[in-house]
Amino acid sequence: MEGLIGGQMGLLSMQELVDNIRKEYAPLLVDGEDVTKVFRLHNEMIVFTNKRLILVDQAVTGKKAAYITVPYSQISAFAKVSTGLLDLEAKLKIWIHGNPKPIVKEFKKDSNVNEVYQLLSQVTLG
Repeated sequence: MEGLIGGQMGLLSMQELVDNIRKEYAPLLVDGEDVTKVFRLHNEMIVFTNKRLILVDQAVTGKKAAYITVPYSQISAFAKVSTGLLDLEAKLKIWIHGNPKPIVKEFKKDSNVNEVYQLLSQVTLG
């Protein structure tokens, strides 16, 4: 995940981050696909495009990253697990059709789990 974004993540605005990810991930995107929002979680990123969710996990080996594509139509459910609606330290669970085990992402106080939850609602509920 070094490329264009290495080491500068905390210094970039959301638009700069989206622009950088758009350039770096161009080989992964299909015709007409565009990066719309990016969220950084320690060694992971959640990338929203106009067609799918891309989950990037660099914690797999430390040097290699796993890029997991989740078409929005395949998300069967998602949940925020926290002490309350305003608690930003939370877990986000995403269930994919055909897989009984959810994908789990942990958010710290400096990450906005509520915004990710809202975006998931928009892309899955129409």
